[in-house]
Amino acid sequence: MLTIDPKEVSTAVLHSYLLGAVAPRPIAFASTIDIDGNPNLAPFSFFNVFSANPPIAIFSPARSGRTGNTKHTYENIKEVPEVVINMVNYDMVQQMSLASTEYPKGTNEFTKAGFTQLASQKVKPFRVKESPAQLECIVKQVIELGDKGGAGNLIICEVIMMHVDEKVLDENKQIDPNKIDLVARLGGNWYSRINGDALFEVAKPLQNLGIGIDQIPDYIRNSKVLTGNNLGQLGNIEKIPSEMDVITYKNSGAINEAFEMYGKNLDHLEDHLHHIAKGLLSNNKVPEAWKVLLSFHH
Repeated sequence: MLTIDPKEVSTAVLHSYLLGAVAPRPIAFASTIDIDGNPNLAPFSFFNVFSANPPIAIFSPARSGRTGNTKHTYENIKEVPEVVINMVNYDMVQQMSLASTEYPKGTNEFTKAGFTQLASQKVKPFRVKESPAQLECIVKQVIELGDKGGAGNLIICEVIMMHVDEKVLDENKQIDPNKIDLVARLGGNWYSRINGDALFEVAKPLQNLGIGIDQIPDYIRNSKVLTGNNLGQLGNIEKIPSEMDVITYKNSGAINEAFEMYGKNLDHLEDHLHHIAKGLLSNNKVPEAWKVLLSFHH
């Protein structure tokens, strides 16, 4: 394993590893305005939300690693402590990237990148009309982490108004991840698109108390077929199927073919059953997977 001591590598090298390892990162497409009313628009991927009550978002326009200079976004916020954080979807990612160009102070990136200025309801900076979700924020605090190149400046914002394009909502008025089609930053020039096969669900153990991987029998836990993710799914069940449930499932004929093909070769049979269970787990059929695995000993 590569070991990196931040004190023994350059800021640029460390920055590259951090961006590659801590990813994907959501993008804060930050709209600000200076004291003279000049708009500015720039993306930052050191960003997330950290509270719902009060609703708090934090992003960090870091100092330039080459020059140590601060970003225009940071300078504008010091003059007018308000910001609109616009979310970025796939349809606007190339324009968003263009807006990250280091244009001279006073340049309107809305114009340069071809975005539409939309008046906000409670703050001075404009919203990006093309963005599927926009957060109007007041800046509560700015925490400067250093004065050298690469040092971050934490902009702690309170969301005072949120706008969501109705086209990205589902029938329950919730944001549909496929419809909003967000993008996120990786290292280098890489991005990820949060859509299609990139989306998957993991059941949250909020109400049920999972038995835990430590309670899974050794012959299952030490499987050469099942992965750590598979064991996590098995360990998230509240109760292992009873012996009667397993026998009933086995007698239903669902796995007759496996026993007919490999019944005389126990190693092959166990391996085949584990592959069947793995397929069931890929479709989130956890109780059925448990019954298949336990059938080997019933």
